[in-house]
Amino acid sequence: MSECIDFTKKSLTEVYGENCFSDVIMQERLPAKVYKELKSVQNGERSLSPEVAEVVANAMKDWALEKGATHYTHWFQPLTGLTAEKHDSFINPCYDGTVLLEFSGKELIQGEPDASSFPNGGLRATFEARGYTAWDTTSPAVIKENLGVKTLTIPTAFISYTGEALDKKVPLLRSMEAINRQALRVLKAIGNTTTSRIITNVGPEQEYFLVDEEFYDQRPDLRLTGRTVFGTMSAKGQEMDDHYFGAIKERVAVFMKELNYDLWRLGISAKTQHNEVAPNQFEIATIYDTANRSTDTNQLLMETIKNVANRHGLVALLHEKPFAGVNGSGKHNNWSIGTDDGHNLLQPGDSPEDNAQFLLFLTSVIKAVDMYAPLLRLSAANAGNDHRLGANEAPPAIISMFLGDQLTEILDCIADERELKKRDGKLVEVGVTTIPRFPMDTTDRNRTSPFAFTGNKFEFRMVGSLQSLAGPNTMINTVVAEILSEVADRLERSENVMKETAAIIKEFYSRHRRIVFNGNGYAQEWVAEALSRGLPNLTSTVSALAKMTDPEYVKIFEKHGVFSKAEIESREEIYLETYSKQINIEAGIMAEMAKRMIVPASTRYLQEVLDSVKSQTALGLDPAAQKALAEKLSIHVNSTLTAADTLEDEMAAALAIEDDTLKQAKAYRNTVIPAMAALRTHGDMLEKMTDKAYWPFPSYEDMLFRL
Repeated sequence: MSECIDFTKKSLTEVYGENCFSDVIMQERLPAKVYKELKSVQNGERSLSPEVAEVVANAMKDWALEKGATHYTHWFQPLTGLTAEKHDSFINPCYDGTVLLEFSGKELIQGEPDASSFPNGGLRATFEARGYTAWDTTSPAVIKENLGVKTLTIPTAFISYTGEALDKKVPLLRSMEAINRQALRVLKAIGNTTTSRIITNVGPEQEYFLVDEEFYDQRPDLRLTGRTVFGTMSAKGQEMDDHYFGAIKERVAVFMKELNYDLWRLGISAKTQHNEVAPNQFEIATIYDTANRSTDTNQLLMETIKNVANRHGLVALLHEKPFAGVNGSGKHNNWSIGTDDGHNLLQPGDSPEDNAQFLLFLTSVIKAVDMYAPLLRLSAANAGNDHRLGANEAPPAIISMFLGDQLTEILDCIADERELKKRDGKLVEVGVTTIPRFPMDTTDRNRTSPFAFTGNKFEFRMVGSLQSLAGPNTMINTVVAEILSEVADRLERSENVMKETAAIIKEFYSRHRRIVFNGNGYAQEWVAEALSRGLPNLTSTVSALAKMTDPEYVKIFEKHGVFSKAEIESREEIYLETYSKQINIEAGIMAEMAKRMIVPASTRYLQEVLDSVKSQTALGLDPAAQKALAEKLSIHVNSTLTAADTLEDEMAAALAIEDDTLKQAKAYRNTVIPAMAALRTHGDMLEKMTDKAYWPFPSYEDMLFRL
């Protein structure tokens, strides 16, 4: 168990951040000059000197040792989709048999894990093992603690010996710098002289399921893939809407209490928690932070959810679709852009100038989302999310934007050069200097929209629950930076900046309002309408990832220094390969469960039914219903075996495609997945007919309604 916090002796304010080497801790432990220089490094104003690194490392070591840590690790985010860490102790042996406790500036700044052992998409040869982890000074070190084991955990970037990004953090940091450069140019052009840095902020909402560990251990599919490949819905699902925001069960409430304490001690601002729509599904949300820090803390949050659940005899499922028939899980990515002097650039203001600035950035985002919708779609693409997107529980695979009726009407009036009628009946002229004020929250939210404006931010709702926030935010930052660079070019050349601003707002919205849709994204009619608007509908991970290396996208990645051509090609290769491997694992465990668990169990029950038929017939009775049951069981047992054989054949054929990752991924998508669906039909039918006492693994009813 983690250290128990007694709040009768220790206040929440004392507990919060006690395991985080935060700004407050640095001010306490670092000399004023060193602290000031480190802040300059964090703000991108200078490089880290070896002397400062040495002082920081020593302070960090002393703090960690006082907390009970014996090891440190460079914690990084390789392209596996998970995090990675290698632990080193602080000890340095002496000749006299004693040890010194040391941690140098060099050890803080740089580590050297094996780069060839992580996915690299051809960036590194197998024999080229050297890779480096580099300290990310903008994200705080923490003490990770589980079952009494405490480790100083230092967030780092992961790069190859030749400098290519091998992780998700480096491109995110590059994209944050790209949008910083271009947005500053825009602000300077419109007369802003006070802002020195642009910050992209993210507030994530994390969904997850909890199941009893006993049930989890009996489900090979859950243990190996994170989702159930067989299972029929119980008589009750989520149709009563009684779980959403319902009273939290005692066992879950105790889990959540410890989860919050562990997160708060790490300095993670867990704020909101509640029951979600599906049975045993829950959500936790954290307060906004920079995109980089939110990405790091969300990775820590997911790890902490799993660890705390295990201590309570529970297992947290972060897969996007662990159960068929009920809602899957997402990770809503609330994105905004602001200045270092406290202004949200997506916040309407009180003056025409402020509102012109707001509309300029708003319409730039509109254009970015319309022009580069495939990049946003592929940033949320994985095998798990394919089960979720568009399934009347999450946004569709079609990228659109929700603005709300009033804001849409204002923009329509600007684009069409017509008067806007206020709700109180007064007319407002929409011109260069009289852009109206915008009341907040005058429209409803739209949970079916993939990219919804919610007052002063955009909520990107497509991100899967298991995904890192780094990919989606890298894409959002990059495409918005590209449009802002166009805006800056035009404003810097203009002799009348205010007039040009108004022209850009009108032009961008007029040409790209097709992306705005305030209606029901779940409706089938929207699919046809989106097609008529020319919006792409990339329905699968494979079709989305195939767009990643389109020349026009490679061009903007290279222009803004986010990815090199080799880096983006490597990611397409890695993600397609990951997709194929995931489907192959799911298909393999499915065939195994069918042949070694479902068929034997159903056959035993079939024999019992046949014995009963024989006994009743001998007594002169007419067991017609049982004969019919036996026939159905026999049909589905045989069909299950046949479907399992077919699935294995399709797997073998897909696996044999070794020279083309896209072709192989298409084979898994187009042939293996349909074969899996056919097998599941027969397997699930057998579950409905077989005596529960014979069924070899826990049912949906067990897992979703017993906590």
